[in-house]
Amino acid sequence: MNLRRLSRLIGVHKRPKLYGSIAAVILLGGFLLPEELRIPVDGATTADWNPDTFWYEPWGASGVHKGIDIFANSGRPVLAATGGLVLFSGRLGAGGEAITILGPKWRVHYYAHLKQRHVHAGAAVRRGAAIGSVGNSGNAAGKPSHLHYAIVTMVPYPWRITMQTQGWKRMNYLDPNEKLRADNVE
Repeated sequence: MNLRRLSRLIGVHKRPKLYGSIAAVILLGGFLLPEELRIPVDGATTADWNPDTFWYEPWGASGVHKGIDIFANSGRPVLAATGGLVLFSGRLGAGGEAITILGPKWRVHYYAHLKQRHVHAGAAVRRGAAIGSVGNSGNAAGKPSHLHYAIVTMVPYPWRITMQTQGWKRMNYLDPNEKLRADNVE
């Protein structure tokens, strides 16, 4: 099926301004939604992770560590750091049992090495909702239980590029330590 036939089938050709306006509202709305974060492990504090591990290298096959590891006992609840839409919930290579949530500001929140997942793709979650439990799945097998937490912006910030290893990727990765401490959440 070609694009022209598909657009006629769903009626886009009859109302291009309407559909364009809806798309603009959705895109702008994502930026306008307030983002208030909380630490995504129940009962954890800023003392439960090393703030210097974001973009630490060398870090195994990935080269650099693109998030933080929040250490906790296996099975402790993992909570949504912000409200949003669950994009993925399943097994994801080195991340093991993992969940991604699209939150405000078009940022994807990545939760990895889970023991269990309690949400499915397509679910809407509120900030603080239990989405899984701390574990050591994926490439964390045999290591202390922890949650790997990363924030990826879908809107690149080119001024964040550095000369570090994989520094060009920094335009899409935000430091969770900075974000969590800035919101003063515990």
